Amino acid sequence: MIKKSYVNVVESIKKQIRSAQHKAILNANKEMLILYWNIGKVINENSTWGSKFLRNLSSEITREFPSTKGFSVSNLKNMAKFYREYSDVEIGQTPSVQIPWSHNLEILRVKSKEQRLWYINKTIENGWSVNVLAHQIDTNLYTRQIEQKKVSNFPTNLPSPQSELALETMKDPYIFDFIDLKEDAKEKDLEEALINNITKVLLELGKGFAFVGHQYHLEVAGEDYYIDLLFYNIKLKCYVVIELKIGEFKPEYAGKLSFYLTAIDEQVKEENDNPTIGLLLCRHKNNVVAEYTLRDMNKPMGVSEYRIKDYLPENLQNELPSIEELITIVKKDI
Repeated sequence: MIKKSYVNVVESIKKQIRSAQHKAILNANKEMLILYWNIGKVINENSTWGSKFLRNLSSEITREFPSTKGFSVSNLKNMAKFYREYSDVEIGQTPSVQIPWSHNLEILRVKSKEQRLWYINKTIENGWSVNVLAHQIDTNLYTRQIEQKKVSNFPTNLPSPQSELALETMKDPYIFDFIDLKEDAKEKDLEEALINNITKVLLELGKGFAFVGHQYHLEVAGEDYYIDLLFYNIKLKCYVVIELKIGEFKPEYAGKLSFYLTAIDEQVKEENDNPTIGLLLCRHKNNVVAEYTLRDMNKPMGVSEYRIKDYLPENLQNELPSIEELITIVKKDI
């Protein structure tokens, strides 16, 4: 009993230390960003002094604080831009100070204030690294997840607020640019490529998705059936069935997906789980055809497109020079 109490006390102290360290890091980051904002303000107020002012300022700061980094001419320009983008607010009261400077530099690439705020909040919510944030911006995640008109029947087949959350979770298109398939690839090739990159797939699907299995086996009336991909979404508290199609969306795909959703609800779903959701991922879709198809379906499902890495036909690949050949050509021209 004493030993157990001792362990609990030690763990409690460890937890407090970690919490204090986290707060110290956040506070240090906040103070640094406030400093950068103030420096940016001074630079903008004296912009008439020209670029020589920035070179001299960088040299003066480096001479005075030789062990302090981050005051190069290029970063001073970033501070000036940082101030201009947030000149109308008290920077210490914004969520910008909750993310590192490197993340803020990526955010500055986004022109819309509304989108910038969205990316900042998503970075905080999901704990994105700067590379992940850059990827999300480059692939226009805001447009794909917020602005794009999505094809689903969630509003009619799911209660609120789950229908809104499911719709918010959905993207169109999904970007699988880490996958390289040939022109004659089959659906099993796409599935295998996704499984081999499951960590990246989960990142693209979004927060809350947990991978359950692929070619997930179901037995109904003595017959065997296999679901392409099965996930569980912790936020939605439901299973998510994903069916992959290598080509254009066809109405008959929805009937098969509906059957799978019923089977999962009957055989896998627990009492406290919400109804299973289906997602058809197709290379292309006609929105009108997809909307007509889903309109009278009584199972919650959506249809999205996906994008993979662009490929060249094999005959063209053979015609292109290799990296080694290009280097040789360049050297000859020098």
